[in-house]
Amino acid sequence: MRGRPRLRARLFAVGVVAVGAGLAATAGGAGTPTPAQRAQALRSANAALATRARSAALELYSLQSQLTRAQSSLASLRAERARLSQQRASVRAQLTITRQNLRISQRQLELRVHLLYEQQQVDPLAVVLGAQSLDDAITQIDDLNRTAQQDQQVAAQSSRAASSLSTLSSELTRQDAQLSALETSALRTANALAAARASKQSFVSQLAAQQRLNTGQIAGLELRAAQQASLNSSLTAAAAVTPSTSPTPPTDPGSGHTMTVSATGYSLPGTTATGVPVGWGVVAVDPTVIPLGTHMTIPGYGEGVAADTGSAVRGATIDLWFPTVAQALAWGRRTVTITLH
Repeated sequence: MRGRPRLRARLFAVGVVAVGAGLAATAGGAGTPTPAQRAQALRSANAALATRARSAALELYSLQSQLTRAQSSLASLRAERARLSQQRASVRAQLTITRQNLRISQRQLELRVHLLYEQQQVDPLAVVLGAQSLDDAITQIDDLNRTAQQDQQVAAQSSRAASSLSTLSSELTRQDAQLSALETSALRTANALAAARASKQSFVSQLAAQQRLNTGQIAGLELRAAQQASLNSSLTAAAAVTPSTSPTPPTDPGSGHTMTVSATGYSLPGTTATGVPVGWGVVAVDPTVIPLGTHMTIPGYGEGVAADTGSAVRGATIDLWFPTVAQALAWGRRTVTITLH
């Protein structure tokens, strides 16, 4: 009879070692990567994404600089066209006035010549014969010459001004056409750069989103790895128990066991006592009451795992992690009956 308990202890120890070996083989099988391996792969992917994001950011800065220069050039061309448009309008107004002056001068010259013919004062001999004195004759002849020359000069000046203004108007029209072509080209360049910048910004945002997704998955995988490590450690410790120190099989404190505890919500960043990042499902416990690595179901919260400790967590007390302070406050402190698995 004395040998049966010892035999049962040996059989239990052998069974625990076999279970531990089976779990290790399942976790480390060649076909299925472990959570730690998957987390490392995601960290490597994040490092590659960070390199691509830096390169894309440099390209984005370059596109922004080019776009700024293109927009500045476009603004300068538009300002130059506006100035040229004002100058063309001024030249057209001057040309209109000059042509009117030319027509008036020509008309006055025609009227003056016609009047002289009607008064029969166009013949210098007639002027001399009709004069009262020689000085009077010379004065009349000088007046005739001066008047004719003035009318001719006004007409000539008006004609030259009209020709000059017409040439200037044509030149300004040609310059405006050149500026219009340059403005169109600058606008196309600016639009193309703006589209390229928007596309690059979208690409950078996608890389950042993928990095955030990978980071969240890494946290979950690290938590699973910690849970697996805790379970393996418990199995190894159970397998190492000798018959003299543990004559009876250890009981599983979590198999379907219920416990009434006081649960408090909290929301703090950082890592847990087991070294994994905090996240949904992380429960702080008193390890003397609930061992680390124990899975549990909490009414109103869901599934959790004992992965953290705290100086204020003593006895039948647990802390539940929430992603926001508002959620933690909404939970507050309440008494719940949890199920340990």
